[in-house]
Amino acid sequence: MLEACCTVFLFLFCYQDASAEVHREGHYVAAVYEHRPRLSPNPATLTDRRSALELMSRNLYIYEEQVIAAAKQGAQIIVFPEDGIHGFNFTRESIYPYLEFVPCPQSVKWNPCREPDLFSDTEVLQRLSCMALRSKMFLVANIGAKQPCEYKDPLCPPDGRYQFNTDVVFNANGTLVARYRKQNLYFEYAFNIPPEVDHVLFDTPFAGKFGMFTCFDMLFYEPAVSLVKEYNVKQVVYPTAWMNQLPLLSAVEFQRAFATAFNINVLAANIHHPALGMTGSGIYTPLKSFIYHDMESHDGKLIVAEISVMTPEHESDLESNAKPGKSIEYPHNNFASLHIDDQVCNKKEQEAHCWVAEKDKEGAPLIFYREMMYDNFTLVPVRGTKGELQVCANTLCCYLSYQRPTISDELYALGVFDGLHTVHGTYYVQVCALVKCGGLSYSTCGQEVTDATALIDFQLGGNFSTSYIFPLLLMSGINVDFTDHLGWKNNYYFMSKSGPSSGLVTAALYGRWYERDSCRFDQKSS
Repeated sequence: MLEACCTVFLFLFCYQDASAEVHREGHYVAAVYEHRPRLSPNPATLTDRRSALELMSRNLYIYEEQVIAAAKQGAQIIVFPEDGIHGFNFTRESIYPYLEFVPCPQSVKWNPCREPDLFSDTEVLQRLSCMALRSKMFLVANIGAKQPCEYKDPLCPPDGRYQFNTDVVFNANGTLVARYRKQNLYFEYAFNIPPEVDHVLFDTPFAGKFGMFTCFDMLFYEPAVSLVKEYNVKQVVYPTAWMNQLPLLSAVEFQRAFATAFNINVLAANIHHPALGMTGSGIYTPLKSFIYHDMESHDGKLIVAEISVMTPEHESDLESNAKPGKSIEYPHNNFASLHIDDQVCNKKEQEAHCWVAEKDKEGAPLIFYREMMYDNFTLVPVRGTKGELQVCANTLCCYLSYQRPTISDELYALGVFDGLHTVHGTYYVQVCALVKCGGLSYSTCGQEVTDATALIDFQLGGNFSTSYIFPLLLMSGINVDFTDHLGWKNNYYFMSKSGPSSGLVTAALYGRWYERDSCRFDQKSS
């Protein structure tokens, strides 16, 4: 079977790249592929290496086809998604036949395509290396890796091996140049967290150095933020298997926000599995987005785009996205008229600290409480064609100034959450969110919504305690948009948008207070 696979593989790559384009100076052509994986029907069932290779080969054939297609469009780097080759939902034991040995590229210079016999259990690495070599492009893919460990190692698992969710990078010659082991696992019981955080960079002749991390890593300081801030990374490759969660954490929404927040390029490749809510890939720069999100199609999607090389010099040229601490002047200052004495606060603090808003003419409360993203948000309805609102929880107060030409038959609400998120991960967030509700009753606010018609001009801001704030702007049909202004003003962080081209689904400032991620027990005891 393997010999036959190799014969077909060589046939696939018997071509000359007729698209040897001259790339513009200061630009490069990137590709990401949203892959619909061929999955094991019973991933928890034990199998052998040959059967595992047969399944992975089905996915690798598709990778080979997409590499050829990307090369014909002049791509210099291609990124494939997390879990795209072997799949997911394995146990520690059942994934073992799918695992490969991945040496440390800093210790061993190795070209698997040209030196296939140097290490055993590396058939997948060989295929990936040959793809990069034949296409003359950098290739980023995700595999499962195994690494023996000694019993005297206090972290060594009882079975004597580590198992890592691993990204690998091959250069245009097919040489393995980088290996990253995922730090923040998302219910991945088959894998181990690496003993030390990997901070992985690789250098390219067309765009300088890239950093990389995987999926859930994007929500944490290590290694995602530290790579960008401490290592001054301006381009990131990002394999992911992200399940969309509206209204605040759809894939393209947060990928766009990460690129915007740090003024970087992000090459994000997601799994395509609509039945599990998985879709959403893109190539993002601070000023452009090339995205794919499709819950109806059963096919994968190749995205190829020419983008500018991001360098530190670009930061001074960008009008949006001030760094934390930098002030931005807004066209008008409606927020100055909002009085803190009129605030509404978290329910449990009303008696001690807060003035409670009166009921409106219909007797409905101006504030209400709903679960959104598994967190208990405090919300106020957005009514009329224009207005100013504020709502607070704990130390965070959110402010909204809005205007719309007509009132659509849609309910919107301004919500706030300031606390520890504890479902499907534990991390501290501060959120100001303007969201479209699922219906016309308050009980529908926080539901997943994908379409909207209301054209709303707004300024949204809050007195955040963290400088790490991700601006989310999601429009009808799960399309991303850019803010007009974004940055700090008088210790408040604001974003604004005027003249939207489509209906607003979500506008939010998603703050991550990384230092408080470990405050779970303090909160429980308070």
